[in-house]
Amino acid sequence: MIDFKQTIATQISKQTDIPENEVYEWIEVPTDEKLGDFAFPCFRLAKIMKKAPQMIAEELKQKLTFENGMMKQINVVGGYLNFYIADEMYVKNVLTEIAESQENYGSSTIGKGKNIVIDYSSPNIAKPFHIGHLRSTVIGNALYKTHQFLGYHCIGINYLGDWGTQFGKLIEGYKRWGEEYNIEENPIDEITKIYVRINELAKEDETVLEACRDNFKKLEEGDEFCTKVWKHFRELSLKEFQRVYDLLNVQFDSWNGEAFYSDKMGEVVDILEKQNLLVESEGAKIVDLTEKNLTPCMIKKSNGSTTYETRDLAAILYRARTYDFDKALYLTSYEQILHFRQIFEVAKYLELDEKYTNGLVHVPFGMVQLKTGKMSTREGNIIKLEELLNEAISRVKAVIAEKNPELENQDEIAKKVGIGAVIFNDLYNSRIKDEVFDWDIMLNFNGETGPYMQYIYVRTKSLLEKAGYIPTIQEVDFTKLQDETSLKVIKLLYQFENIIQQSAEKYEPYIIARYLIDVAQAFSSFYNENKIICEEHSTQDARLYLTYATGLVLKTGAGLLGIEMPDKM
Repeated sequence: MIDFKQTIATQISKQTDIPENEVYEWIEVPTDEKLGDFAFPCFRLAKIMKKAPQMIAEELKQKLTFENGMMKQINVVGGYLNFYIADEMYVKNVLTEIAESQENYGSSTIGKGKNIVIDYSSPNIAKPFHIGHLRSTVIGNALYKTHQFLGYHCIGINYLGDWGTQFGKLIEGYKRWGEEYNIEENPIDEITKIYVRINELAKEDETVLEACRDNFKKLEEGDEFCTKVWKHFRELSLKEFQRVYDLLNVQFDSWNGEAFYSDKMGEVVDILEKQNLLVESEGAKIVDLTEKNLTPCMIKKSNGSTTYETRDLAAILYRARTYDFDKALYLTSYEQILHFRQIFEVAKYLELDEKYTNGLVHVPFGMVQLKTGKMSTREGNIIKLEELLNEAISRVKAVIAEKNPELENQDEIAKKVGIGAVIFNDLYNSRIKDEVFDWDIMLNFNGETGPYMQYIYVRTKSLLEKAGYIPTIQEVDFTKLQDETSLKVIKLLYQFENIIQQSAEKYEPYIIARYLIDVAQAFSSFYNENKIICEEHSTQDARLYLTYATGLVLKTGAGLLGIEMPDKM
């Protein structure tokens, strides 16, 4: 496909001796379509050429030449040079590329030969999988799929919270009250009750808290009873988690959690000690990061047990050696920004190649909160993700029963629409924004939502089904798609590859989500303004092909977000 921006950059570079890549970065896409498809700000050349920006723009306009009738017109507005691509060139360029690429339209090989590790979801064993975990799971899944589409080799890691002091607490609670709870029948709920109860007791009695810490130390040392309880809780939890992942259609390449690194932390301690970086502080061992304007990073607690930080550092060593990553993304809430700043700083001392330490990236996101405030497993005020997803499916079923009771495969469609609504709602805003959980917002089926996007996709399918065929690209008369609403859709489809690359570069799935709404709304306008199945055959062929192309991009884009499209609604 012709990169119009690159072609413009090449021509301007020839006339100014400014490197093409710099010119390319300076070229803008005007927010007002009346100001052209692309604009070049000549203000940047004023100092170099020692002329007024408008004069530079006028001179460039006279010198620039474009082949094959690519440019409809070039205008000077103030210090800007505005470029208008010929309508037929736009239409032909986009639809021909879609015809050749099909489901790979928008993909790229920019990530070829590069490995990217994505650490996401990471629920805690023996705790409910609640809506707070939704963000890490769906953002991480979208980044995985997006980078994969751009040619990267992705390794998705579910870094389970299956180690740490909380297990000392659970073991202590289980010792005291295990027989009072029906753990086998309803594992997570019953284990959560134990966890809440032992936390309350530990608040009141310091000796209980010490017993909990001692249990974890025993677990690290391989105590038979503690290990048996831990393994049992882990197995029960994974079964519960898998049901949620099945609903979300999320898979991982590795389930190595914190416990996996329990025998790999010694090397981290040894490396840091060898470099005289470990300092004793109140019995604990820390790395002093004062010079980096950071608080100390604790490597060993005063009782000799390891920390979350030590395990993260061991994981960095292991992942660098095992996956030879170019980037390693860590998806967690912004509450852990300081933690990762510390970890990435200490990682520089682990005798790793700079390639790995430079490739460490924390991708923070906002919290999910209830209307009543922050969720807490300790306090027991959480909303389980499985319940939320099933409720979403149930509500969609009710809508189908009311509006389209004869619809086939209702369960399958309700699942795609319900789960899609939840995922899209989470991904529609910048990840860093906090999200207040609200049923009415989550399952609003009007406006800028997942179900709306899915509905427009279904409309493209039904139009093609009604016509009974998809024309070949050779049958498309490009001049039939030069009205305003057709061109609006075409120009949006042209942006797809760039949108995907922006989303990957900024680690922001919302860029794709909002783009898909723009495409859906543009197609809706196109549909309302143009009779697609009509008497004039060449016009029908052109409009049908644009309908097909729109549906293909909507489905591909939704797939990158982890959303499945129904064929009917």
